[in-house]
Amino acid sequence: MKKLLILMMALLLTAPAAVFAAQPTIEDLQKQIAEIMEELEDLSSRMDKPERHAALDRISFYGDLRTKADSLHYGDVTWNPGILVDFDDFSTKAMSAEFNTPIGTQTITAAQQAAIEAALGYPAGTFPTGDALTPLTQMLIAYPNLATAFGAGMLTGVGPFAMAAAPRTSDINNDIVYTTRMRLGMKANIASNMNFSGRLSMYKNWGDTTTSKVFDSWNAFTMDGTDGGSTSGDWLRVERAYFDWKDIGGSKFYLSIGRRPSTYGNPGNYRENEMRGGTPSGHLVNFNFDGITVGYHLSELTGIEGQTVRFCYGQGFESEWGNGTLFNDDLTANLKDTQLGGFNIDVYNDGQTFVSATLFRAQDIVDGFKGVFAFPTQFVQLFAPTLYADVQKFPTFNFETRYTPTTVIGDMNLAGLGFSREEDNGFVWFGSVGWTRLEPNGKAGMFGGMVTDAVYQATLSEDGSEIYMVPVAAENDDTQDGYGVYVGIQVPAPYGKFGLEYNYGSKYWTPFTQAQDDMIGSKLATRGHVGEAYYIFDINPNAFIKVGGLYYDYEYTGSGSPVGAPVKVDDIKDGAAYSLLPVVDKAWDAYASMTLKF
Repeated sequence: MKKLLILMMALLLTAPAAVFAAQPTIEDLQKQIAEIMEELEDLSSRMDKPERHAALDRISFYGDLRTKADSLHYGDVTWNPGILVDFDDFSTKAMSAEFNTPIGTQTITAAQQAAIEAALGYPAGTFPTGDALTPLTQMLIAYPNLATAFGAGMLTGVGPFAMAAAPRTSDINNDIVYTTRMRLGMKANIASNMNFSGRLSMYKNWGDTTTSKVFDSWNAFTMDGTDGGSTSGDWLRVERAYFDWKDIGGSKFYLSIGRRPSTYGNPGNYRENEMRGGTPSGHLVNFNFDGITVGYHLSELTGIEGQTVRFCYGQGFESEWGNGTLFNDDLTANLKDTQLGGFNIDVYNDGQTFVSATLFRAQDIVDGFKGVFAFPTQFVQLFAPTLYADVQKFPTFNFETRYTPTTVIGDMNLAGLGFSREEDNGFVWFGSVGWTRLEPNGKAGMFGGMVTDAVYQATLSEDGSEIYMVPVAAENDDTQDGYGVYVGIQVPAPYGKFGLEYNYGSKYWTPFTQAQDDMIGSKLATRGHVGEAYYIFDINPNAFIKVGGLYYDYEYTGSGSPVGAPVKVDDIKDGAAYSLLPVVDKAWDAYASMTLKF
């Protein structure tokens, strides 16, 4: 820019004197030149700034900040742990010498003698004090219910093994919990038909940056697909990072590769008070994944406004890298990569009426993706009694562990059709229906197979000191269908808008919406009923306050997870059924938040 200005000055100085009608003096010319130089310097300074911005600041940043307060209340939280056991196998081993090898020099004490004889209904003195303690007698002492059934000859076939004396039910209230969510978006134009988009996110509850939670539900399991919607501390995580290549070769094809924009899709964006944020139906998919999209704009061919078809492919789980498979051990020999693929179709979109369809398949799903959580002391007590002898001395010291799945449990299909309409007067209404089909393969890990429970067999530890349970298969491999409905309205109201929403999920309803950041858990993944009411107060175009409430009425366990058989919540409460994880009957969340966009 400065070279151009110097050249202009040189031309000005060498211009013929005839161009100056009044033939000014040398002093006048010098004064005019000084004034021109001052103006040109100012112009140069102002023009250098956008040139520098264009050359160096190629990324445009934007974002939002949300501070939220939730009051969480859980009703009839029941913990009645138990598993399915192959009792024929157990009885065969118990009647043989396999479980009756003495454990070192340990002998039965008087207290142990009374406990085991009472549980078995045997006469006093059947197991005299001083007799050798074996893995079998040790297990019967630890689990009186098992001992009673064993003594009565009731241990046949596959049946439930209660791991607690009775169900434990209580209410849990967290009167106030504060969270902060910051999302930092990025955009950059690479060429006229190519651009980059990304988003970093931080989501934390106040006073906590441990990055892991005690594993009391699948909602507490932080993993790749749910990082954006799970409180994990003051880290900035890459929620999205992808490029778009449009109009390839002058056609209507486009290509996009990277960490996908697969969260906050329609119609879930209305309750967020933002534009459509993700490509798939928000009723079926609110889950981060890495992959590829190939799309084509059909409008010119079909004449239907806004019609676009996209084929999406991604990977939800890497089975080998970082999983110990390189050691050729048996624990990970049955793992495969989880492949995701399907179609997202904008059937019609004129800016007011939007109709969309989603068809999706997940191939080779494993029994829980890679993730980190704090291991509950209660699980140590149930499954690792020798370790518990030390752990119980430090009841609040949970050790953090990385979960690695053990086997492929099946495949899954999802489909949905959604409709939304934004009227000229600001009234919004929408409806969505979804279907999920789960296809188990008969295999299972610790928490079960695909919507089926694991069958455990009793196994003697290598040192012969204790009996522990090992999952060997799923209870069945029956294909199961589930469905969900989601409807809502949003109406103009004084200072903003008012919204009402309702959704229901059947027994086997299993969408990929675990990254939804509802504090109690993804409302759209609920197997049961959820109602929500909210009021949004618009402060200005870039800030709003939202107050509202959510009410959950769970009918079946396992909401949000394909692992384990859904069981009626009432059966868990009554002691007729069992669950390794605590079960919530009803819950509600009253919340207030303020969001600023920048």
